[in-house]
Amino acid sequence: MSKTTRTPEHEKRWVFLLLIFVAGFYGGYTLCVRGGVFCNGQTGNLALLGMALGSGNWMKAIYYLIPISSYMIGIMVSEVIPRQLRWYRMRWDTLLTLIEIVLVIIIGFIPANAPHQICQVTINFICAMQYNTFRQSEGFTMATTFCVNHMRVVGTAVSRILTRKECDPEQVERIKAHGGMLASFVLGATVSAALCCLFSVYAIWFVLIPLVILAIDLLRADMA
Repeated sequence: MSKTTRTPEHEKRWVFLLLIFVAGFYGGYTLCVRGGVFCNGQTGNLALLGMALGSGNWMKAIYYLIPISSYMIGIMVSEVIPRQLRWYRMRWDTLLTLIEIVLVIIIGFIPANAPHQICQVTINFICAMQYNTFRQSEGFTMATTFCVNHMRVVGTAVSRILTRKECDPEQVERIKAHGGMLASFVLGATVSAALCCLFSVYAIWFVLIPLVILAIDLLRADMA
């Protein structure tokens, strides 16, 4: 990206660091108090679906189709809505952040003894839309809900620096960008685990703090 080109607000580095912090918080939350599963991605559920099919456990296979379908629908919604609707001076990523705030508030009101699948599917849906909406930050392709790609980029960059035995500025910048995302995800999960010990299912409401900060900033940018 040219130095003279202004980075759009929704692509700024701090926005992505905040989003992946929230994703880490979701992961800690669902693991600690909402069924002991990780809802940010679907690789595990796809593997479990295959295992259920292979063992002939058809009901369990159908069960795993629920979160997988929710994730797929979230991707589809995030593709269709921005193309079909035109919001007055509001970008889709801003609207998505507002939707996420509303859903997080609702999740916090769901009792601890309610079926965990309600919260899990909702977070599946949120993460799918977020993953498909926030894709690029300051010239780097980024994922805001899981870490595999960030680990790959950091490992590749470190390998190239060690192999060439020189400090390549481009690779250093990649390590800083993607390494920061990894650290922010871990921090989000750490904070989530600590708060879940204190507040149980209500801990999800603490994630409203970064989400509201983000929503206000995106709204301000849209209205400028």
